[in-house]
Amino acid sequence: MASPWLGQQSLGSEVVAMNNKGFRRGSFQSSTSDEDMVEIAGGALDFSITDDDPPLDREMLGGFSLYNGGGMNGTTQMMDFLEEPLPGVGTYEDFNTIDWVREKSRDRDRHREIASKSKESTWALIHSVSDAFSGWLLMLLIGLLAGSLAGLIDISAHWMTDLKEGLCLSGFWFNHEHCCWNSNETTFEDRDKCPEWESWSQLIIGHGEGAFAYILNYFMYVLWALVFSLLAVLLVRGFAPYACGSGIPEIKTILSGFIIRGYLGKWTLIIKTVTLVLAVSSGLSLGKEGPLVHVACCCGNILCHLFTKYRKNEAKRREVLSAAAAAGVSVAFGAPIGGVLFSLEEVSYYFPLKTLWRSFFAALVAAFTLRSINPFGNSRLVLFYVEFHTPWHLLELVPFILLGIFGGLWGSFFIRSNIAWCRRRKTTKLGKYPVLEVLVVTAITAVLAFPNEYTRMSTSELISELFNDCGLLDFSKLCEYVNDFNSTTGDDLPDRAAGPGVYTAMWQLALALILKVFITIFTFGMKVPSGLFIPSMAVGAIVGRLLGVGMEQLAYYHHDWTIFSGWCSQGADCITPGLYAMVGAAACLGGVTRMTVSLVVIMFELTGGLEYIVPLMAAAMTSKWVADAIGREGIYDAHIRLNGYPFLEAKEEFSHKTLAMDVMRPRRNDPVLTVLTQDSMTVEDVEAIINETTYSGYPVVVSRESQRLVGLSSGEMSSFQLVREPKRNAMWIKALQSETSKCHRLQLVK
Repeated sequence: MASPWLGQQSLGSEVVAMNNKGFRRGSFQSSTSDEDMVEIAGGALDFSITDDDPPLDREMLGGFSLYNGGGMNGTTQMMDFLEEPLPGVGTYEDFNTIDWVREKSRDRDRHREIASKSKESTWALIHSVSDAFSGWLLMLLIGLLAGSLAGLIDISAHWMTDLKEGLCLSGFWFNHEHCCWNSNETTFEDRDKCPEWESWSQLIIGHGEGAFAYILNYFMYVLWALVFSLLAVLLVRGFAPYACGSGIPEIKTILSGFIIRGYLGKWTLIIKTVTLVLAVSSGLSLGKEGPLVHVACCCGNILCHLFTKYRKNEAKRREVLSAAAAAGVSVAFGAPIGGVLFSLEEVSYYFPLKTLWRSFFAALVAAFTLRSINPFGNSRLVLFYVEFHTPWHLLELVPFILLGIFGGLWGSFFIRSNIAWCRRRKTTKLGKYPVLEVLVVTAITAVLAFPNEYTRMSTSELISELFNDCGLLDFSKLCEYVNDFNSTTGDDLPDRAAGPGVYTAMWQLALALILKVFITIFTFGMKVPSGLFIPSMAVGAIVGRLLGVGMEQLAYYHHDWTIFSGWCSQGADCITPGLYAMVGAAACLGGVTRMTVSLVVIMFELTGGLEYIVPLMAAAMTSKWVADAIGREGIYDAHIRLNGYPFLEAKEEFSHKTLAMDVMRPRRNDPVLTVLTQDSMTVEDVEAIINETTYSGYPVVVSRESQRLVGLSSGEMSSFQLVREPKRNAMWIKALQSETSKCHRLQLVK
């Protein structure tokens, strides 16, 4: 039996170290066969001994030479291992894990050196001040760049989405809404129709009525959707394979200390930005919110190269990426506070207090930049602004909790179904044809979406309409029962009997719900940028609106029931269906992502509905309880496990009752343990062990007889970094003694 992790501790007077056969040096792969296959190299380089072991000295090391590193406690006369590493030392191979202890030690030494030199000259003092200020300057740049890119993506996506239905005559660069704003002939009742905007049938055949015009518009809608999705998948496949998907599972893995070269690079940023616009405009059941987090983290990683202390330290860089993730959510939803909490609750692995403040600053700058660009044209930062006139009642908590239960059930169903489909994609020939898969899903989505006005519009527009509280100037089918102005007294709009338009809208919403539920399962995980926030919110908003209208009609026809007596009299405005849609959206999003605190904050920032925090909290908690009862993993953790990323969940608890010494001894017929001894081993001996075995790590012991554990060495040749001497008969070992743990970390250097 092999232990997945080799503990760095002393087990009594004897410690027998066993090679880890489960985590191989070559690669650790999920059962995949397509491009998503991830190869993961051995663990981080780290050795340690405990206090009851003899100290490392020259006599003990025998044939080895020992350096006491000046980076921690050693003298400055020795070569500083942290500041002046040998070539190759201090860098990490792709698909490796960083050494957190080493990176933090390097940063402490750098601070100590800067502080000591700041008293020597004015220039050194200026350098010290600029070093302290550089973090805030970096946050400013990240916020500006992330906000600018988000504004560009929003404007481009709105225009290209409307391009599928027609073109603006006064200026082809105007989307439908802006085109009609510039028209003086637009009426309130026909606010979506204006002479300046013409459909494709009007542009091609001169009129927009009749069966042929409908078929032509249908064809152009599907054609544009296929063109957009084809361009997106070809760009991703050809230039930046890492630009596909949401990006949040990989961001979580990177923030936990994993190295994925190129995932946050400039090509990924460029292709992700362009293809995100194309994917959203194609009408696929996906959102741009998750990918915007990836875009913001790419900005943070690229800008880190402008500052030495972040460019050369992987741990410091991850603090920046945590702040960049907060900025990404800030521009995705217009929720800077929710973005900080999202980074803290959902994606960050290491989140010190200073990162909290800098994340807040980055999110603030990003939100301000997006607000200055004003991509929505309404001078508001929030995406779905609501203004409900009726307060909620305590008895309405019952339907809110029901929405939470549905959200938990939907989240569990979606996670299991999507993971099953993604696993099938990886293990069958389907994964070899990503372009064909994207085109097929796009064609099915577009063909089924066009006949239904609630699926033809963009998902963001659908959610906005479902959140809306019907007013006097609303001529949507959902608000048809308030169009009888003769029976309206004053400014109040009491609950009324639903008209034919409301019932038609209910059927259309039910069909839209079925399409969204099933098509999202096949869409998330394809080779295009795809977020999950907006599709999940759309499912919950549809269910919530249906339930809200049902409650409204129930209160209208049965206002004398006990549950309505005392707070919902006849002719009163008691029920707000838009509030139910908002609560349902939060419930479904929570069921999929398992967020709680950050979810509630994002929702009330997203809508401006500060008064409705309690219903949101009730639905979010209920959703999480129900979903956790079925399965503990959220969608991002499930994809991390599916892809085989080495992510150690900090929230997960492990209970092992077996003693380490019981599982670390070889069986009777097993070969002798492969170990490195600190005495009498040459470079040839070590190279022979590396070439003949494929283990991910090798125990370092005092001798083969005592098997007393000294440390653990990574099995990667790049991690060993052996230094050859002319006679190939010596190995150099550097030992650093930690100030805090008082343990040694050995590094074999080639």
